[in-house]
Amino acid sequence: MRFIETWTSATLVSTRDLAPDIREFLILPDQFDGAAYPVGSHINVSVTIDDRPEMRSYSLVGEASSRGFRIAVRRAEDSRGGSRYMWQLAPGARLDITQPASLLAVDWTRENYCLIAGGIGITPIIGAAHALARRGANVRLHYAVRSRRDAAYLDELAGLLGDRLVVHAGDEGKRLDLDALFASLPRGALTLFCGPMRMLDAARHAWTAAGHPLTDLRYETFGSSGTLPTETFRVRLKDSGVELEIPRERSMLDVLNASGHEVMYDCKRGECGLCAIDVVEVEGEIDHRDVFFSDHQKASNQKICACVSRARGTITVDTLLRADAT
Repeated sequence: MRFIETWTSATLVSTRDLAPDIREFLILPDQFDGAAYPVGSHINVSVTIDDRPEMRSYSLVGEASSRGFRIAVRRAEDSRGGSRYMWQLAPGARLDITQPASLLAVDWTRENYCLIAGGIGITPIIGAAHALARRGANVRLHYAVRSRRDAAYLDELAGLLGDRLVVHAGDEGKRLDLDALFASLPRGALTLFCGPMRMLDAARHAWTAAGHPLTDLRYETFGSSGTLPTETFRVRLKDSGVELEIPRERSMLDVLNASGHEVMYDCKRGECGLCAIDVVEVEGEIDHRDVFFSDHQKASNQKICACVSRARGTITVDTLLRADAT
């Protein structure tokens, strides 16, 4: 079961390639007024994977525009099917999407802001960069990429921020040193981050090690990146004799619900914790891809967020016990 959300029909107006593996999609809802949406907003898009309806979440690029919604999708080799579906769409395609929603809280009263993006994580950061630049805020954006060739929106950001844009290109030997960066930030600085899970884990550890309150590090997540490769695993249901296979292109949450073992959920991004269920036994390894649980909770392997987290091997769970999502 899920809380009600509003879906609307839309048309794919155009596409353009931003980098070898990144494509931008301009989507115009049928009923569209160009109203502003909060920084860090995303939309859910209905996709079809192996003839099954699925849903994928994509961050909106930049601020509101009368032209429609911009999203950018990276074609990933380990994709669960969403990027492959999106990349085969042509202008004129019809889509079902949700209204924009944001879980990223921004305090606009700070004196100093640090923006950090890893790869395709630049998408929700662009809107924040525009909003802060318009306000005349003291802001700097650190953009970590494998190479400048892989950096989407680089020209747009350079024109907006000038020397306040710092590109950390791996092939140039300019890797982002989070420890040094956070140690250099003044107290009270607010950092907005979006990047893969390994980078987020490193950022959280470096942030607290520098003495900053964790509440001043705000982040968006990919919802699909983890520390292990995305692969098929198995889930046993406690005391039921039921064992389910979770293929690489589907989430544990979707398989459980499709099999009649209802798990409540909301964000499907590993942020709210509503879909967390109890883990009874692990025969293998859990890949916690959520940002809801603490490092200590993840290490204990007592619960798993069914919407994004995965495993290697087989895990036994009890779907009748729910995590306290409050």
